[in-house]
Amino acid sequence: MKPSLRSSWFWSLAGAGTLLVLWECASRLMGSELILPGPLPVFRRFLALVQTRVFLESTGRTFLRVCLGLLISAPLGIAAGLAAGLEKRAGAFLGPFFKLISATPVMAVILIVFLVFNAERTPVFTVFLMVFPVLSANALEGIHSVDPGLKEMAAAYGFSRREKLSLIYLPSIAPFILGGLKSALSLSWKVAVAAEVLVQPFRALGTGMQRAKAQLETAELFAWTAATVIAAALSELLFTLLIRRWNRGGPS
Repeated sequence: MKPSLRSSWFWSLAGAGTLLVLWECASRLMGSELILPGPLPVFRRFLALVQTRVFLESTGRTFLRVCLGLLISAPLGIAAGLAAGLEKRAGAFLGPFFKLISATPVMAVILIVFLVFNAERTPVFTVFLMVFPVLSANALEGIHSVDPGLKEMAAAYGFSRREKLSLIYLPSIAPFILGGLKSALSLSWKVAVAAEVLVQPFRALGTGMQRAKAQLETAELFAWTAATVIAAALSELLFTLLIRRWNRGGPS
């Protein structure tokens, strides 16, 4: 292991250890596991929880909702951002939609979506509505960052609109799209679980949190929360590894 990488791991572990110590100190100051359980009771409850069928099904269903929301929002958001960046009339037309969705509070979006869809579909469409403007904004920013010299060259050589898109715009905005997707993945987990907490679909991480809270099982509430954080971190890590592998396999 390289010294810089070893140092990075050391400081990461030191930071995690500090968080655990602060958590334990705060728990002891509270003096009640009902209010703030320490790391050890939460860890024990988490180990017991992961061995249950309810936990596995809940994690799987939440993961599917996150993926489905991303699969819907990614192509539509990127396409809308491209259209807004390449055509001023499209940008003017889509501008109010972007501003409306971005300005609406997440809780309001969840409640409004729930009025239209059932509990199972609400997290999916909430993810879509929250991620759509993020990806659109990244695609739009990528279009605006394209080198003017490349645009002049395309005009000089008489590139068609399709050639401009495939040879200039898409390669130029790729880093913005990948960055937007990474941010959207993290956001999707937060939004999906928040929606699940409110609407409580069958078998969901958010439903587990809400039921643990209602039953005053604080350690279990923390365990469900930890499961959500771990699932989100693992999915983001997997996405990062896939992108790195894709970059290595791409042209040099």
